[in-house]
Amino acid sequence: MAVTLRSLQTAVPPTILVQEQVRDVFAAQPDLSRLAQRLVTTSFNLSGIDTRRTVIAELTYDVDTPNPQFFDPVEQRLLIPGTKVRNELYIVEATKLFVEAGRRALENCPGVTAADVTHVVTVSCTGFFAPGPDYMLVRELGLNPSTQRYHLGFMGCYAAMPALRTAKQFVEADPDAVVLVVSAELCSLHLRTSNDPDTIVASSLFADGAAAGIVSARDPWPGESALTLDHFETVITPVGEGDMAWKIGDEGFEMVLSSYVPHIIDEHIESALAPLLARDPELAELIGADGSLYTGVESGEANGELAIGDDGPPDDGATLEASGAPSVAVLTKPLNEAIAHWAIHPGGRSILDKTEAKLALTEAQLEPARQTLREFGNMSSATVLFVLKSIMDSPTTADGERVCAMAFGPGLTVESSLMTASRG
Repeated sequence: MAVTLRSLQTAVPPTILVQEQVRDVFAAQPDLSRLAQRLVTTSFNLSGIDTRRTVIAELTYDVDTPNPQFFDPVEQRLLIPGTKVRNELYIVEATKLFVEAGRRALENCPGVTAADVTHVVTVSCTGFFAPGPDYMLVRELGLNPSTQRYHLGFMGCYAAMPALRTAKQFVEADPDAVVLVVSAELCSLHLRTSNDPDTIVASSLFADGAAAGIVSARDPWPGESALTLDHFETVITPVGEGDMAWKIGDEGFEMVLSSYVPHIIDEHIESALAPLLARDPELAELIGADGSLYTGVESGEANGELAIGDDGPPDDGATLEASGAPSVAVLTKPLNEAIAHWAIHPGGRSILDKTEAKLALTEAQLEPARQTLREFGNMSSATVLFVLKSIMDSPTTADGERVCAMAFGPGLTVESSLMTASRG
């Protein structure tokens, strides 16, 4: 039984932040040290972001707010509201995005109506309230009051992947199940001025957005773009627990985002990806005995390291016996050809750079992730769904092509999935 993700839709708040303007405001804050000012300029300039979205309308010069809580436009000063103020705004604005994204997913899914939905899975790590977004979706979208509801909270940027995995498990347990998955994050609520390097990096990256999709065993309609959910995998890297974290403070939620994170991903992305590939007989042949992957890159071309084993990749058609892999495996394609599309969570430009180089992916394969980062910034858990939507909607995505999605979060946790594109 094939379980598919259909009608992947997105929603963003109307207020647009231009990265250069935000950089200048953050760099001009009076309490910053000279070192922090330089870090602000560098972080914003190298972020790979042009624009971001925010639910905080007063962060722009176009809105006259009598009693500003986040930004004083007269003094050009970033304010420091407490966690309660931030969370109260989350309750109002996150509900709007959850409902908007969910409604779009239902309206654009042929043959599926609100009455068909049996399960709701919501995702968010940027606020809390109860009854929560899962409840609000049932009420506002007119779902059956008996709809089963589940909320994945405070997991971080990778959480949309376990949400899709959970939805797939529901459908496998009940082939008639129709699961509405919605992720919404209001990261901008917790941005602040600081001399702390981790806080500065977070302020240069994070933004607001939502995405939703329908997971079921129903066949896509003719011509409809969808993704078959094939396999999922979770890996915790041996290091990095203190390099990416998310905590609640008195003045909002506090992000720890070390500059060491891209290095951790560079060192461990192969070992994190190998268990996922091992689930697929056609892709398992790409794994060497030491867990390294056959990327088709000759020695010295990728980070100065061999692509697989100690002797480089074997010739096309040769067995992997020499590299320690099963001798029955016959290589015909390297990784970037065996998997045509890559939905990499754009946690930052350096993360995408490391992933592209380590896995020998092409510039075109990383463009959906880079474009998402460029136009919307890092929207935490919703971001990888934006990338997947870009791949689904692209006219270059052909029926039967493989898709690999990867997202990174606190732990350091790597969540990944193999999917197959379907054109109905």
